[in-house]
Amino acid sequence: MDTAKQQLSTIDDYISMFPAEIQARLEQLRQTIKAAAPDAEEAISYQMPAFKLHGNLVYFGVSKKHIGFYPTSSGVKAFEQELGSYATSKGAIQFPNDQPIPFDLVTRIVAYRVQENLAKQKKRK
Repeated sequence: MDTAKQQLSTIDDYISMFPAEIQARLEQLRQTIKAAAPDAEEAISYQMPAFKLHGNLVYFGVSKKHIGFYPTSSGVKAFEQELGSYATSKGAIQFPNDQPIPFDLVTRIVAYRVQENLAKQKKRK
């Protein structure tokens, strides 16, 4: 689905654009992130669902064959040994649509990013 042509204001708006099967995966991912980062705020940034906590925390988005999870480059690097079976790039992880999303790993990555952002915030003060 081309999100660039639609003006999105909430994560619900984003999720509603996809077929029910993808919606269920996205909602599970959203709830996993919320559980790992309960103080994070939901937002739409770069036309994708985002969570912010003292800055950008994580993003996610749908592609034709996968759900992209974007925990920044530090989040990918910190878990690179566990991400071996997934396509990754500097700041992205691809979870294929025909495979389960590793929600336990997502939880740990989000918790890592929360601690990283809190440490940065504390250092700024």
